[in-house]
Amino acid sequence: MAQTRKIKRALVSVFHKDGLDDILRRLHALGVELLSTGGTQQFIESLGIPCRKVEDVTTYPSILGGRVKTLHPKIFGGILGRRELEGDRQQMAQYEIPDIDLVVVDLYPFEDTVASGACEADVIEKIDIGGISLIRAAAKNFRDVIIVPSKAEYPALLALLEKKGAESELEDRRWFATQAFGVSSHYDTAIHDYFMKG
Repeated sequence: MAQTRKIKRALVSVFHKDGLDDILRRLHALGVELLSTGGTQQFIESLGIPCRKVEDVTTYPSILGGRVKTLHPKIFGGILGRRELEGDRQQMAQYEIPDIDLVVVDLYPFEDTVASGACEADVIEKIDIGGISLIRAAAKNFRDVIIVPSKAEYPALLALLEKKGAESELEDRRWFATQAFGVSSHYDTAIHDYFMKG
């Protein structure tokens, strides 16, 4: 039997914002609470859509020049918490960890930065840490969470929202997780190749 999950809260943290407008408007129309950081949060609010700051959940600001924004137990607990396990539910309640049911990520453009001939310091800063961690966490917990790992999957998410509203089935979430592990694998391979070339 398909395991239906409702999307009540979404974390959106993306580099490429083009193509995101319709998704954000659809999520808002469906009553989904949006969480975000920095430029993405500003983009969401520029559309007239309310967005809760991640730092309001974590009580920590973005630190270390933006290197640490989403890396916090209240964010990763909300993604990795297993909804069917009473122990997880109790801990999430104890530590005031909100469920995060949808994660939309688009990673820093590492390969484009390398291809541009940028200096090593600039290339290193385009190694995404928070985004890749969000992708892996949400994909691991695909039984409960939808992960959209790049702008290539924006159309698939929009199609899902238009067809099923703020709900998904297990096969939907597994499909997105499969794409997510492909994205993370490709990204890490590109970084490895860069370092191998010295």
